[in-house]
Amino acid sequence: MGIGYGFGKIILIGDQFINYGVPAIVSAIDLKTKAIVKRVKNGTLKVYDNRKETPGYKEKKLHQQKESIDRILNAMKIDIKKNPIEIIFEGNLIAASGLGASAASCVALTRALSDEFKMNLSDEEINNIAFEGEKAYHGIPSGVDNTASTFGGILFFMKDLSTNKNIVEKIKLKKKIEFVVSDSQVVADTAYVGKYIKGLKEKQPERFSEALKKINDQVFELRRNLEIFNLKKVGELMNEYHKIAIEFGLSHEKIIYLTELAIKNGAYGAKLTGGGMGGNMIALTPGSKLQDKVAMVLEKEGYHTLKVTI
Repeated sequence: MGIGYGFGKIILIGDQFINYGVPAIVSAIDLKTKAIVKRVKNGTLKVYDNRKETPGYKEKKLHQQKESIDRILNAMKIDIKKNPIEIIFEGNLIAASGLGASAASCVALTRALSDEFKMNLSDEEINNIAFEGEKAYHGIPSGVDNTASTFGGILFFMKDLSTNKNIVEKIKLKKKIEFVVSDSQVVADTAYVGKYIKGLKEKQPERFSEALKKINDQVFELRRNLEIFNLKKVGELMNEYHKIAIEFGLSHEKIIYLTELAIKNGAYGAKLTGGGMGGNMIALTPGSKLQDKVAMVLEKEGYHTLKVTI
């Protein structure tokens, strides 16, 4: 039996524009997907997905999940006709849009297969194979989700468009920071969002270019303020970024409502996280008291919330 894990993630800034050369700040969160791979005597591949979910998420993503597993098996050169297996997904990371659920499942599965078939793959190899699995969900993934899921920690992530290589740098914090994550209950289609953004770039090239320059500056400023622990400014930059996402039609009315409610109740800043057009929002709530307060308000409105620390 092979076992593997992958971290969930939140993105503080840059989410939707990484494939256009804009950097992002991403953090793994203290929630994981666990994959278990078991050899069986014969039969077709069986997949048991026991993760808790946003209603409808697993059904909507089922075809993508099947393709993702096939991609990972092919990349690892595992012939399941000769080596029949069953796969079980579980863990405390909810299957929901915006938390890196697909990436966490890809990383966890790759690690579990490496464990079961005694491949002894490095983290870099795990990350590269998980990226192949992510293509089923994203079309053209940025690589940020699987990188955070594989390596953990808080990362500065940027795609160098001239070399097609990723620039990844660890960010050190003075101490841990509390966030509230709240689920809009809207399952997002990340591949569709990617096509939508490509359309924006083609239809409004000047506006799109100006936004990229502004976001690029915001990311570097947010990084600086994270490192000096000026969390008020970090929150302001999260809000400014979310305004751009709203202007481009990348947020959702429920996400907007949740962010406004969180800020009204003391959050330093709030924004969507991940592909957009649904999924989850994150609110910066330093200190357990503020985190508890904001989480309670959102839960009273009927929204599922998570309290996470980075």
